[in-house]
Amino acid sequence: MRELILLRHAHAEPPQPGQADFDRPLSAEGLAEADAVATWLRDKALVPDRVLCSPSRRTRETLDAVVEVVGNLDKRLEPAIYEAMPGTLAGLVDGHRDADRLMVVGHNPGLERLVALLHSGQSGEYRGMPPAAIAVLSLPAEAAIEPGIATLSAFWWP
Repeated sequence: MRELILLRHAHAEPPQPGQADFDRPLSAEGLAEADAVATWLRDKALVPDRVLCSPSRRTRETLDAVVEVVGNLDKRLEPAIYEAMPGTLAGLVDGHRDADRLMVVGHNPGLERLVALLHSGQSGEYRGMPPAAIAVLSLPAEAAIEPGIATLSAFWWP
């Protein structure tokens, strides 16, 4: 078995006039949530072998908080994660089958729909992922990513 950890970024500041959504930083609440996420991952021994992260500011800041607690990680910025839907995310995940524990740091609705797709086989049957939520999915070691392939082994948020 291998594991897929999906992490939605923590709460971000609302956009300032003229500020792009992409550039929104974490709020004070988001910084505290990101620290809680990092502690939870460390305490559950869920340190990823590789991390794919959206290049948006709020996802990078969420990941930075994780790195501060769990230590250095093999992290890669992946532009396709920003505004990605489940099919794009599934393709990215499938391209990293060599990682025993892969983490994707991204956004909704793509992440919550990917959880539903991999777990139940239906991307429209999602229940939501609040900011800083973590979904941990178990997948067969060599299997391709496809609908219904995964078991949801943990779901947590601060």
